[in-house]
Amino acid sequence: MLIKDWMSKSPVTAKPATSIMKAAKLMKENGYHRLPVVDDEGKLVGIVSDRDIKEASPSKATTLDMHELYYLLSEIKVGDIMTKTVFSVGPEDTVEKAAVLLLRHNIGGLPVVDEAGTVVGVITDSDIFKVLVSITGVLSGGIQFALDLPNESGSLKTVLDDLKAHDVRIISILTSYDDDNPSRRTVYIRLHPIDDERAEELIARLKANHILLYWAKDNF
Repeated sequence: MLIKDWMSKSPVTAKPATSIMKAAKLMKENGYHRLPVVDDEGKLVGIVSDRDIKEASPSKATTLDMHELYYLLSEIKVGDIMTKTVFSVGPEDTVEKAAVLLLRHNIGGLPVVDEAGTVVGVITDSDIFKVLVSITGVLSGGIQFALDLPNESGSLKTVLDDLKAHDVRIISILTSYDDDNPSRRTVYIRLHPIDDERAEELIARLKANHILLYWAKDNF
């Protein structure tokens, strides 16, 4: 899964000379919490967040009158408060890489830049959620099984053989690993909806032949 297929391709940006008042308006109008900051050639030079703007704005307890307050806000520029060291990704990078950066640095979005350093998009944690929904196939409903399997060749085949024997259709298969127990893995298999009787028969077979951690139905 490449970032270019999931990113927002018409990013709203600010320039260093943009006032924080205008930047705040852009964020509010578009529902964003941060804006890439670009130079006149569209190249990434920083990022500004709603938190940066709040911290730079006068306190609500200010003694400034309205005209003085607006003048002050118009004089503070994005370039004065932006973060200049920016984490970014490329359109050909994977969504998984973006997810790791978002998680590792506790941020909600990343500018996407091409080889020339030009901002061509933005990918956010919301986009990552969309990817998760898509690859799991959860919107198709059905039933999900989680199995604890040996982390070795052929362990999944025995599960697939059991599923095949019950003539079910698979929507998705996902695997997770626990660093503390590298000899095991958890496999999540989502099936197209089946009736309760077939589901009970399949559950009984999986319990008999494998370590079945849980099963769950999702209906929307």
